[in-house]
Amino acid sequence: MRHLVAATLVVSVCALAAGAEPITIGETVKIQSKVLGEERTILVSTPPNYAQSQERYPVLYMTDGDAHLTHTRGTVDFLARNGLMPNLIIVGVANTDRTRDLSPTRWARPAPDGGQAQAPIGGGAGAFLEFFAKELFPYVEGHYRTAPYRIFAGHSLGGLLALDAVVARPEMFNAVIAASPALNWDNDFILRATADFFRDRKDLPVTLFVTMADEERDEPAPTRFDRLRGTLAAAKAAGFVRDSMSMPEETHGTVVLRSHYWGLRKVFAGWQFPADPRTHAFAGTLDDLKAHYATLSTRFGYALVPAEVTTNLLGYQALGRNDVEGALAFFRYNVELYPGSANTYDSLAEALGRAGRTDESLANYERAVARARETGDRLLDRLVANRDRAVAAAKAKAPKS
Repeated sequence: MRHLVAATLVVSVCALAAGAEPITIGETVKIQSKVLGEERTILVSTPPNYAQSQERYPVLYMTDGDAHLTHTRGTVDFLARNGLMPNLIIVGVANTDRTRDLSPTRWARPAPDGGQAQAPIGGGAGAFLEFFAKELFPYVEGHYRTAPYRIFAGHSLGGLLALDAVVARPEMFNAVIAASPALNWDNDFILRATADFFRDRKDLPVTLFVTMADEERDEPAPTRFDRLRGTLAAAKAAGFVRDSMSMPEETHGTVVLRSHYWGLRKVFAGWQFPADPRTHAFAGTLDDLKAHYATLSTRFGYALVPAEVTTNLLGYQALGRNDVEGALAFFRYNVELYPGSANTYDSLAEALGRAGRTDESLANYERAVARARETGDRLLDRLVANRDRAVAAAKAKAPKS
């Protein structure tokens, strides 16, 4: 499979000041697909600290990637920054023939005037999902630090594809978000397929979140969305987590942003480390943190550890309570998890200094600077300043000879 990294995706600014750096949110990749018989454009966006971290990330795959990458990157970063989910690698697939790729059947749509049906269109969803399975997944998982957890999000016809993926290829994705899916496609095909699928399904370890905007405002009850919700509510498959949300205040075009927000909240419900209700600070010890992530590991089906920023925050909260030994436990654990990160050594050095362990503190400041130089860390100047300040303080305290 041939590929080419073609360009960097940039949030453009009308007039960049001299010396200003553009804000990049990802890169464009070209994949020559044998399955589809054409070149496909893929947009890949990694978390902001991806280059400096060693973490592995779940992957969110999206249809209509060029339309939804920017706002979804912002939503994911916001939720991750607030501790409500892990950060994600986002992979958006740009369109060539959208109707063909996102629809599961060929449909001869009735003519608007009630006359002869139009020529059948669509029906390429099976091949499109095969492209994901045989070419897109191997490319992404071979070129990026991915965790074994896949999410799929689609809107309109993409939402139709999302539902079709659940019933046609239930092993492909761990979680699916369908925003205002085109439930009317081919005389309600997906409603029939979903009802048939769940009638005797015994297990399905998938989280599904479905929304609907104002499209059915004037439709008589039960609407198509009502019927879909009824099917999902009645499903008895073990491990199947589902939720839905009506968003009548949104249009078909605006529903996507909130669908992704609430869908990701549902997928990662319970992710946040328990907080003290009085202070809103994270509560608990290092052992509590490990137990929390052991529970998440069982739920998500792979070994999970806290993000570097999470453990770092807990360490500084302990320092703020003057619990120096507790802080040291968090910071040492972070070094153990992320030995290639300069920041983990810098934080440990600060806590060691507070504990009066000057030699160990200075040694870790040196390690922080060394790692920063090795990795091209953008915080190198700050880390050097921290080290130099600690060295000067140690010299000032040293006995005069």
